[in-house]
Amino acid sequence: MNALAKLTLPLLTEESVDDPAARTAMESTRKSLGFVPNLYANMANSPGVLDTYLTGYKHFRTSSGFTPVEQEVVFLTISRQNGCAYCMAAHSLVGERMSGLSAPVLEALRDGKPLEDARLQALSSFTCALLSRRGRPLKDELQTFLVAGFSERHVLEILLAISVKTISNYTNHLFDTEVDEAFGPYNWQPMIAA
Repeated sequence: MNALAKLTLPLLTEESVDDPAARTAMESTRKSLGFVPNLYANMANSPGVLDTYLTGYKHFRTSSGFTPVEQEVVFLTISRQNGCAYCMAAHSLVGERMSGLSAPVLEALRDGKPLEDARLQALSSFTCALLSRRGRPLKDELQTFLVAGFSERHVLEILLAISVKTISNYTNHLFDTEVDEAFGPYNWQPMIAA
């Protein structure tokens, strides 16, 4: 049986990273969070990856038109579909403590179960459809999403979230990123290892 590959690049710090922009991003993150997440320390090995991720993430958070709860539904749905233990832990913490995601919604998203809130379920289902169909949702899937009160622009915002989460999920897969202590209480493992 063939084992999964793992990158051996170092976990960078503000002191060891060469790129000034990456250093600034890491310093800013330390000031706002109190630590630099292992994800960022891995991404800093490619400043373009870190910058692209942070820029896209910021745009999604500030101008997607989704509420903080809806943003977490999108991020957790994508991360679960991609089997990313690190992002599931991180967004579980952010969702519960910062975005106002209720415990039943968080639990359902983590377990891959239907959401009781019809609008959030439509959002999660459409996110899954867009991701699994690689940007080619069925007409009925789009119609259900629109009837739930979302717009066609929201489709593009989900595409942005998929792009951002692909960068972070795949980085975590490539490095087998250790979940930071802060996210530890929210550890999660996919039901079936990829």
